[in-house]
Order: sequence, then structure tokens, then C-alpha cells
Amino acid sequence: MAEPERYLEIHQYQAGSPTDYENALGDALEATFAAGLENLPDIVRRLNEVGIGTADGREWTEKLFELEIKRLADL
Repeated sequence: MAEPERYLEIHQYQAGSPTDYENALGDALEATFAAGLENLPDIVRRLNEVGIGTADGREWTEKLFELEIKRLADL
């Protein structure tokens, strides 16, 4: 099956290209949401299960996830 075409809305723009970490996190979040997991505890658990850690390699906690999403939104 072909991958759907990606789109970019103007509010999604960031100054540079995403890092490998940001791409991996984004891919893992897309797969998590596609699996129907939408609440914070389930998202954090899935990220840890699939081995996508924080930028510095730690396992996710709800607080770390909230801080990282805020940091990424402010880039």
C-alpha cells in the first residue's frame, strides 16, 4: 500500500529539518494514535514498549512527555 501524501500546514513550520530523534518520535506517535491509543498513560506506555526514549535516552514518564512536547512546540 502506498504511503499517504504528507501535507504541511503553515502553523506546523519549523526553522530547520527535523532531527532523526524528532522523526522517530513522530513516527512512533503516528503509529500509537493509529492503534487507537489516545490518552497520556497509554501513549507513554507504548513509547516505552517500542523503545523510543527521550532525547537523552531515558524512559518516558507522563511529565517528561508533556515537557518534551512543549519544548518541541516552541522550536
